[in-house]
Amino acid sequence: MIKVDIPGFKSLELEHLVLDFNGTLACDGILLPEVAERLNNLASMLTVHVITADTFGKVETQLDGVSCRISILREGEQDKEKLSYIKRLGPSCTVSIGNGRNDRLMLEASALGIAVLLQEGAAAQSLMTADIVCREILSALDLLTHPLRLTATLRS
Repeated sequence: MIKVDIPGFKSLELEHLVLDFNGTLACDGILLPEVAERLNNLASMLTVHVITADTFGKVETQLDGVSCRISILREGEQDKEKLSYIKRLGPSCTVSIGNGRNDRLMLEASALGIAVLLQEGAAAQSLMTADIVCREILSALDLLTHPLRLTATLRS
């Protein structure tokens, strides 16, 4: 669990980390460098979930050796399916990270929503519903291992 009290924002008690795969953790289906190490480090504090349409069909091989739960989404209404996933976990104890239009509902519903802007860009709706926007995934993951960074960004 990660606990942090952010003045003027909220007190967070995070148990789950939910991540999109393509465009968030990977580019063209290939896991970005250093991501596996960061996720395994965070897995000692949070239950890590990767939810994806698996556009390139590589999520399971790319995340081999990473301590996470993988959920492959069906075609159609993936934004609602991701939101439903967050609701099952409990939005108040979940942080989510994504970039796509189908991530906007989960980013908004989570206690903490982080949008990332990688090579494929980010949907404007997701940027607007996120609490924080990071220029790349490693910075986003490091916010969780260094929670005072969250305080510095989100406090009133």
